[in-house]
Amino acid sequence: MLSHPLLVRLKEGRPEDAIDVLGPPWALPVYRRMPEVDRTLALPFGHGDLQLGARRAFARTLPAYEQAIVLPNSWKSALIPWHANVPVRTGYRGEMRYGLLNDLRALDEKALPRIVERYAALAQPAGEALRRPVPEPRLATDRAQVAATLARLGLDAARPAAAFAPGAEYGPAKRWPARHFAELARTFAARGWQVWLLGSAKDAAITAEIRAQSGDACVDLAGRTSLDEAIDLLAAAARVVTNDSGLMHIAAALDRPTAALFGSSSPEFTPPLSAHARVISLRLSCSPCFARVCPLGHTNCLEQLEPARVLAALDE
Repeated sequence: MLSHPLLVRLKEGRPEDAIDVLGPPWALPVYRRMPEVDRTLALPFGHGDLQLGARRAFARTLPAYEQAIVLPNSWKSALIPWHANVPVRTGYRGEMRYGLLNDLRALDEKALPRIVERYAALAQPAGEALRRPVPEPRLATDRAQVAATLARLGLDAARPAAAFAPGAEYGPAKRWPARHFAELARTFAARGWQVWLLGSAKDAAITAEIRAQSGDACVDLAGRTSLDEAIDLLAAAARVVTNDSGLMHIAAALDRPTAALFGSSSPEFTPPLSAHARVISLRLSCSPCFARVCPLGHTNCLEQLEPARVLAALDE
């Protein structure tokens, strides 16, 4: 999601140029919702796979591009544009990519503290100050497609819904406790709302726990939806409650009223970019620590973040 402003800036500067996105298959449904993208191409290599010969062969199947912008900082991510003989290969320094990238940028982390700013700057000439304000990420939705998704899942389109995204693949130090999600779900259910639990199959354990603790006040959809369908559900939700995760950025890009919960991570680095999103953080002296598991053993940054505070932010 955080690369969308880069695409907006590219289209502003060269409106007649086509933009293709090459990425992992799981990410492409998001790019297909971006109007600036003409085509998505699935990268046929898993995370960590090197496969030098296969990468070279794949690169030679690609069209003749004028420029490639490489967002990951890894050495192997720069191999395909190099093998494809793309004349301008842009990206930041990292992992000895001299030669593989020929438009190599030095990153000034103080001037560009946010990921979204770092990506957007790659749409401009090297050395030029980032033009501000940076566009906010946005996704397009289709009402008919949203309605079809609700119907397939047997969800009531007439009742307001709160969507909860309780997962955080990074680790438990980014996850609001299940009992807090459950208490908030009971509150919404008492108001006559639906509560949808979203996430991948990896989040099924935590969503099952929330549903049980809520007294079945939730519809557990973890592992039951594609990413496309999860986007539709977030677009249909009247409120979203989410940890610092990919679904948080999608909810913000859909401009949904969102409570974004931050524990070990920092809202200064990857905030939800929407006027309808509220960052909720206790800002304890020990956070952000950026740890996967609380190094102090208590995770007070999230344990002490009470549901009443989140509800008050949503009710605003």
